[in-house]
Amino acid sequence: MASGHGSNFEALVAACRDGRLAAEVELLVVNNEGCGAEERARRLGVPCRLLDHRRFDGREALDRALIAAFRQAAVDLVVMAGWMRIVTPLLIEAFPGRLVNIHPSLLPSFRGVDAIGQALAAGVTLAGCTAHLVAPEVDAGPILVQAAVPVLAGDDVDSLAERIHRQEHRILPLAVQLAAERLRDSQG
Repeated sequence: MASGHGSNFEALVAACRDGRLAAEVELLVVNNEGCGAEERARRLGVPCRLLDHRRFDGREALDRALIAAFRQAAVDLVVMAGWMRIVTPLLIEAFPGRLVNIHPSLLPSFRGVDAIGQALAAGVTLAGCTAHLVAPEVDAGPILVQAAVPVLAGDDVDSLAERIHRQEHRILPLAVQLAAERLRDSQG
């Protein structure tokens, strides 16, 4: 699931194709027509489906459509890679322990929108990113992997975001692998 540029989506596809992640990306769902993620999916030959949130009567209706799309594609794990929408318990319960999110902060600090701006405003010297299982509370749930980056003198949102994104691309495939292993272990 992606809303924007799709760099985390492409990092997952690359990890699958070069053997770092024993998985396959079956489907990308985007909610913004013409977004970068949609263009990347076309270039990479990954099926892509547009589910524009503006065309649904609320979050639950969108989540029902997401559930149907993922079940039709027979996915085992769902990854929110820059999905800029709050999901409902419907989606979380449809994929218990199988819904992974990547967030640009060292959770539990700086949840929600503009986490990088929040970190800079707070004056922290260390920022980063977190991959976690999704819970009903925004940017909560069991943490799978985190990576830290220093906040440098003169950093702005763009310069810090660039370093955080590099770490997101590194840890997201690892988090997907860990989530898959947890799922396999829980099934015995």
